[in-house]
Amino acid sequence: MSKLDCRVLGMISTNCYLYTNDALAECIIVDPADRADVIAQMVESSKAKPVAILLTHGHFDHIGAVDELRKKYNIKVYAADAEKDLLESPYKNLSSDYGLSFTIKADVYLKDGEEFELAGFKIKAIHTPGHTEGGMCFYFPEESIMFTGDTLFYESVGRSDFPTGSMSSLVREIKNKLFVLPDETICYPGHGQETSIMHEKAYNPFVY
Repeated sequence: MSKLDCRVLGMISTNCYLYTNDALAECIIVDPADRADVIAQMVESSKAKPVAILLTHGHFDHIGAVDELRKKYNIKVYAADAEKDLLESPYKNLSSDYGLSFTIKADVYLKDGEEFELAGFKIKAIHTPGHTEGGMCFYFPEESIMFTGDTLFYESVGRSDFPTGSMSSLVREIKNKLFVLPDETICYPGHGQETSIMHEKAYNPFVY
């Protein structure tokens, strides 16, 4: 049995997720935006052991607590290989715009379509450039869920006016890679409420 917990953290109100496999008592942290102490409380409440951090992309408001949590739990950070430069640039990851100016490195860089397993979950990495060059959605086919980061929102899509962004790429990737997934797939975005592939195919005005 799986369990999802979410906290809205950081100055941009980012969704930070903890996805737990109760059977194994293991969990995955998705987009640790900020407040490592709050995320640690989520972990403690789950009574599960963190095994990895997944990053949907490298903007500062999704990675603020990465290094503290990686050190605390001795776990690896997974991100798209195309996001390496952005993660390591305060300008591209936007942290310098907010007077923070920090960078991180991932431990595992994933390619489009790569399949792997964490906490007993089968996961497929889907590269969806557009919001950033290395935007990535994490699809859990057996659970029919996907973490979409700032690629796909409820009846909306991510901004494309930041460094490495492209609206044409964003729309194309959503249409060609996400909208072909089963309609019942529940999407958990980086900001705002959850949605589904079925709903977005019917009501998202940006993807046509």
